[in-house]
Amino acid sequence: LVNSMADGDVSASKKARVFFGNTEDQDKQRINDISLSKQQEGGPHSEISPAIAAGIKAGNINISDGATFDLSLASEARQQELLAEFERRKKARAIAVPTDDAEIKARLRQLGQPICLFGEGPADRRERLRQLLSEQATEELKWPKEEERRVDEKEPEEIWYHESTQALRQVRFWIAEYSLPRARDRLKAARIARARPDPERASATQDLHQGLRMFSNYCSQVGDDRPISVCQFSPNSKVLATASWSGLCKLWSVPDCEPIRVLRGHDGNVGGVAFHPQATLSLDARASCLASGANDGTVHLWSLESETPISILDCETDRVARVAYHPSGRFLGAACFDCSWRLWDVSLEREVLHQEGHSRPVYSIAFQNDGALVASGGLDAMAYLWDLRTGKCVIPLEGHLKGVLAVAFAPDSYNLASGSEDHSVKLWDLRKQSCVYTIPSHTNLVSQVKFQSGDGKYLVTSSYDNTAKIWSHPGWSPLKTLAGHESKVMCVDVSPGENHSPSTVQFLCNFLSVFADEKFIVTSSYDRTFKLWAPSSK
Repeated sequence: LVNSMADGDVSASKKARVFFGNTEDQDKQRINDISLSKQQEGGPHSEISPAIAAGIKAGNINISDGATFDLSLASEARQQELLAEFERRKKARAIAVPTDDAEIKARLRQLGQPICLFGEGPADRRERLRQLLSEQATEELKWPKEEERRVDEKEPEEIWYHESTQALRQVRFWIAEYSLPRARDRLKAARIARARPDPERASATQDLHQGLRMFSNYCSQVGDDRPISVCQFSPNSKVLATASWSGLCKLWSVPDCEPIRVLRGHDGNVGGVAFHPQATLSLDARASCLASGANDGTVHLWSLESETPISILDCETDRVARVAYHPSGRFLGAACFDCSWRLWDVSLEREVLHQEGHSRPVYSIAFQNDGALVASGGLDAMAYLWDLRTGKCVIPLEGHLKGVLAVAFAPDSYNLASGSEDHSVKLWDLRKQSCVYTIPSHTNLVSQVKFQSGDGKYLVTSSYDNTAKIWSHPGWSPLKTLAGHESKVMCVDVSPGENHSPSTVQFLCNFLSVFADEKFIVTSSYDRTFKLWAPSSK
């Protein structure tokens, strides 16, 4: 009995020392009680060892006053980061990334990322694109939460203008008065053409396509000892102008391709030539009938009776890539390598507009048939549509992946074609302000595009893949490939036809066949030759 009672006392003493939960409160209370009692007896920490008392006094040993640190907040934030990373990786695995390396580089360029890093291979580049796309998707998911903050931080957009000169103001009024009647007549002619019976229009289109499929090489001529960069027919189709990297411009008779005159004056490669709209028709041959631009930064004006320029326009730039006459013949546009294009009043030989807007050199320029709009294409992969009456950029044409080397308006004035270094031709409907069709036209860069001058029923393109091609409009099906050059084709043009006059709007409603209208197509090449193409029946 004594032993059992003794065992019970031991068990009770052991159970008295067991605590469930946190003992911090009890320890703190016990230390506080000891401290208070010892302070009353003779000083603080008298019953605590001298070392512990010295540590407490020095502040090296701290006794909690009840404050706690919640570790759950830090761990929760870390968990959220890990979950977000796992979710991003999950989305990355589900994203479809192209396998073609060229497409991957194009997509990286669209995202504003470098297309290649040091030591990076195609597989690494593809994985980098996958990660970027997954991060972009994550940012889009975060947008609703951060929308208000980002809108507040967004800087207000400002529209700025250059102060116009009085001369430019007068030019804009003049162009408005010139273009509005032409637009009205064009719309009237379009309504007449649309009223024709469908079977008649279908028959005419079929005859036209049949004639285009019969095109073959009619004449080939060595034009220079350097590559021939540009070629253009005169308005009456009886004279052909060519220009080359030797700095020479030459005039040739059509169709026998005999030399007429050599125009000397440029000190660099000639990149663009353009006939006055009334040259060889009603304009005096001693007047400014032809314009050319070159790498010497100047535009030369030529008559048809002299081998030297009658005037030189200094564009104050390193290079003039292309030139084009306004339909009125009064103004001349020049695409320059200082990221701008210029408008000259030829009658006064004065620059009236210096238009900036591109971020890289401007390579191509074209005027609408009404004379109200002008299109410019640049090496920044952008084309812009400008309203000459107001000075505004009305439509930015964005879609090409590389530089825009050629632009051309259709005779209906609302269809626009652009050719690019990305091997494609894009068709833009200016009424919809968007690209309506993309032609994967060539296997190399597209150097030039030209619509049929009558009613735009077909489009001709040239390329550095040594060919030129004819495409139907609408439909954009290939009709004929003009192959024969030994090197890249640098330019192409379509003869306007003997009956065509740029000032005669009635021509739009006279649907003439290829045998009565566009007789010839000309191509110029890096192989130093130009070729005339015509239906084989000729």
